[in-house]
Amino acid sequence: MASRSSKKKRSAAQRSGRPGGRTVQHGASSSAQVRRAQFGDWIRAARPATLGLAVAPVLLGWGVAVAQFLLLGVNAWDSTVLIAVALCFTIAIALQIGVNFANDYSDGIRGTDNHRVGPARLTASGAAPAKRVRLVAVIFCGIAALAGLGVTVLSEIWWLPAVGLVAILAAWFYTGGKRPYGYSGLGEVMVFIFFGLVATTGTTYILANTIGAESILAGVAMGLFSVAVLFINNVRDRETDIVAGKLTLATRMPLWLNRAVFTALIAGPFGILVYFALLLTNAWWAFFALFIAVPAVLITWTAKHPREYVLVLKLTVWTSLFYAAIVAWSFAF
Repeated sequence: MASRSSKKKRSAAQRSGRPGGRTVQHGASSSAQVRRAQFGDWIRAARPATLGLAVAPVLLGWGVAVAQFLLLGVNAWDSTVLIAVALCFTIAIALQIGVNFANDYSDGIRGTDNHRVGPARLTASGAAPAKRVRLVAVIFCGIAALAGLGVTVLSEIWWLPAVGLVAILAAWFYTGGKRPYGYSGLGEVMVFIFFGLVATTGTTYILANTIGAESILAGVAMGLFSVAVLFINNVRDRETDIVAGKLTLATRMPLWLNRAVFTALIAGPFGILVYFALLLTNAWWAFFALFIAVPAVLITWTAKHPREYVLVLKLTVWTSLFYAAIVAWSFAF
């Protein structure tokens, strides 16, 4: 009887048409056993450890813009410029938080997060209603949109809302919708574009109305860091994603190749840094970020348990932030 029951459950999950089967929330069968989400849980669900990825490209793009201001003899610290900078940071951070809550919601209702190794998610754990998590995601995307409208008015670049709309749609359909591209191994491509090239060169263009080779290279460096963070996150979840039917890039390769790809991704920006060091007097100081990056690589190659990759993720974010801060300072001063 038990085996027949199990087969019925499996067939029902297959009929659901969702990766990972029907939604299964931990503790959902007994609501009394589920601890309702407190304020701290919502803060953790925003994934503060990832927010450095939002700050770093804007910071670096700002630094490149300041260099352009200095060449043109323009006051880089004008109040209008600083307001635009603040709005750019708001867009990036709000969009990152929106993405995080959207992923919590979408992966939760699909059942993908039911057996994940990292911190528990609000939707999958049943700590918060799925609709409420979705609402929070929409609110933060709305904050990003409002900040984007403010930037549009200040810069008078009237086509910026179109870029913002594409970015918000990319954030939602990463794991949302009927055919999320994050389940097809395309997440890294979109992260490289929006959290690398667009965030960095977009900031420079909004502030200085120009995009040069330095801004593009800076965007590539930030994109590689962002891809490295997403990739190592997917390496951590590789086994459970395979079970859930989430075909990320990490699930398509053996573990040794995943480790090699991550090493190449985190090393790439330091290759670009050689050019910046030849161009800028103080940029070589950013090589000290290797003291953070190298341990991340070593842990990746020696990790025995998926939880170890959580530290790798954090170290990669800190590497990108340190790198961006030093290179931005080198451009600006």
